[in-house]
Amino acid sequence: MKKGLNHHQIGDTVEQYLLIKAVKKGTASNGKPFLTLQLSDKTGEIEAKLWGVTPEDEATFVGAVIVHVQGEIQEFRGMRQLKIKAIRPTSGMDQVKPSDFVQSAPVSPQEMAEKITQYIFEMENAKIQRLTRHLFKKHQQAFMESPAATKNHHEFVSGLAYHVVSMLDLAKAVAELYPSLDKDLLFAGVILHDLAKVRELSGPIVSQYTTEGILLGHITMIVNEIAEAAKELDIDGEEVLVLQHLVLSHHGKEEWGSPKPPMIREAEILHMIDNIDAKMNMMDRALERVVPGEFSERIYPLDNRSFYKPKFHKPPLDM
Repeated sequence: MKKGLNHHQIGDTVEQYLLIKAVKKGTASNGKPFLTLQLSDKTGEIEAKLWGVTPEDEATFVGAVIVHVQGEIQEFRGMRQLKIKAIRPTSGMDQVKPSDFVQSAPVSPQEMAEKITQYIFEMENAKIQRLTRHLFKKHQQAFMESPAATKNHHEFVSGLAYHVVSMLDLAKAVAELYPSLDKDLLFAGVILHDLAKVRELSGPIVSQYTTEGILLGHITMIVNEIAEAAKELDIDGEEVLVLQHLVLSHHGKEEWGSPKPPMIREAEILHMIDNIDAKMNMMDRALERVVPGEFSERIYPLDNRSFYKPKFHKPPLDM
């Protein structure tokens, strides 16, 4: 059985089908154009350069195209990179489809939907519960399929729901330790904080930012949707304003994308657990293929650091 991308080490030879998730055009020092390809299979992603491309190449090697690649895994500036020796687009004879090459959450969408619904059912504040249930049901189908991002963390099918479910369990543990927190408000903030990413991103297979996503962003969109839902459901009161503040401030700082910093306890905790889950996802995935006693490749969103896996590290038991 052939190894997936995430299980290849430096020096390994690769010959397999891969999905082009993203393409970026550049110009080399010799003035010739090249393409940077983000290639993926069900286990992970890797970057590759295609040098000296022609206009025909630029038209052929685009996002969502499946290619057959021969190459070698190399290291470049602390990151794995695939050196392409041969590449061709697939045809109907190859009998492959894009869904065969994308990662998905380790938990089924149905199980995650049931868990989120249970958290909503247990809310005691009727206004917060109605608003959260209304917005979750409105976007549920897309929400259960959408990635949480185009790169860096939870950028896989159902990644958004998996991110939210993980955060809900974190929020529950924190709220039990600190009973001064309003659990209903915190849980609602977790469920809604990234909900508008179903509009900000184009879909689960080869996800890109939509025009609406680029011009408005998911924070602005969900703040507006909370106001619209409150009007539609005839809900008023401070709950609406405070819930809007939670999602408005969940990135923590203006330079990180939040129009306002957290000014409520639940908003500060929402930002913290969002950060914890995103960073744990990035570290876990980078260290998954690392042999104990060695370092991971650099993780750009984590200050471009490499992480060490201790020699005594034991893998988690299968659940």
